[in-house]
Amino acid sequence: MCDTFVSVNESTFDGSVIFGKNSDREPNEAQILEYVEPASYKAGEQTQCTYMKIPQVKNTLGVILSRPFWMPGAEMGANEKGVVIGNEAVFTKIPVKKSETLTGMDLLRLALERSDSAENAMETIISLIADYGQGGICGLYNRKMTYHNSFIIADPSGAWVLETAGDMWAALRVRGYHSISNGLTIGEEYDRSHPDLVKTARDKGWLKKGKTFNFKECYSDWLYTTFSGSVQRRAFSYGSLKEKEGRFSVRDAFGILRSHPDKDRMHDRSVVNTRLCVHGANGLTRDSQTAGSLVAHLRKKDPVYWVTATSTPCIGVFKPLRFEGKVLPDLGPVPSDKYDPETYWWRHEALHRELLKDFSRVRVFEEERNRMEEDLLSRAYASGAGYSLTAEAFAEAAAAEARWMEAVKSVRPEGRRRLIFRNYWKKQNRISGFLS
Repeated sequence: MCDTFVSVNESTFDGSVIFGKNSDREPNEAQILEYVEPASYKAGEQTQCTYMKIPQVKNTLGVILSRPFWMPGAEMGANEKGVVIGNEAVFTKIPVKKSETLTGMDLLRLALERSDSAENAMETIISLIADYGQGGICGLYNRKMTYHNSFIIADPSGAWVLETAGDMWAALRVRGYHSISNGLTIGEEYDRSHPDLVKTARDKGWLKKGKTFNFKECYSDWLYTTFSGSVQRRAFSYGSLKEKEGRFSVRDAFGILRSHPDKDRMHDRSVVNTRLCVHGANGLTRDSQTAGSLVAHLRKKDPVYWVTATSTPCIGVFKPLRFEGKVLPDLGPVPSDKYDPETYWWRHEALHRELLKDFSRVRVFEEERNRMEEDLLSRAYASGAGYSLTAEAFAEAAAAEARWMEAVKSVRPEGRRRLIFRNYWKKQNRISGFLS
């Protein structure tokens, strides 16, 4: 389960576009942050997607991708032209195609590699769905996890929301701000749509005679949409954007992605995730956690991208990067679903799993983390800031997290987590080979 939001132009503090997304995946599903260079291809070449190959285009753009380690497609990313996309799983009444199709993550990566604007990226996704369909098994261990997709697609000039149900779709140009979660959000108002969108709903009996067409009401699957917690999470993100209308900032985007509902972030308490920073708690309604986070500050000149490259933004550090020269430092071996302290992702995840024994111990280092991030925010917008700052930020964060781990371990956990919560994480640690 995931969440994505955007605030555009007049709604932001500086007239820019500010985009944010958390990617939520199964707890051991490490996420890779990588830069893929632009490339040229010969006629007839193909590109490998998750479950099929499709014809490659002549030229692809350079892209930053945050993707589950086992698939080529990405949950979120940006390209060298300033286009950024985040996708969400949505559950609809249209049956999901499970094989020989493109996943939502495939669609996202292909659109970034092939599109020089948000509108062109939307057109690319629509065209790919028409040609190849969408769906596929999208879970690492949960092989029943299939879904359709919604997207926020942005560039420095604005943003679009594209929501789909099979080969049906509706698109809304963002006016002010918008957020999406694991349910359709487009209702009676939209700017573009599949030509048969309304007819299909009427033919299937989802649009009753005399009723006004409403995309989400006609096409949503009620059960999965409800138990995903998407209504509560979307209400929170949308309300936060509204509260900051006209002054929304990069710091505000960090705050939304780190949000938690419960006192002292006692993650064993709630049945479903109702805020955007997700921590697993059981195998039924909370079998995912935030595996990566991205904030894009899309200024018309010099966009800045803020990434964690880690799980759980509530304890992570957002670090700046740009598309100029070298983009990313070495983050160690490619992570997998097995614990490997040599990888950047798993080193952070070790800190997270230690904190789950008593999350109130985050107070040991939270103020230092906040000061570090404030310093990075100041330095990132100073004249000449580039890759050297990115490299320093990743190194500083890694060194700090090593100190924080020792500091957290020195504080004895208090209280006792609920049995279902303890057993859930005992199982996850056993599968991954992580020794807590």
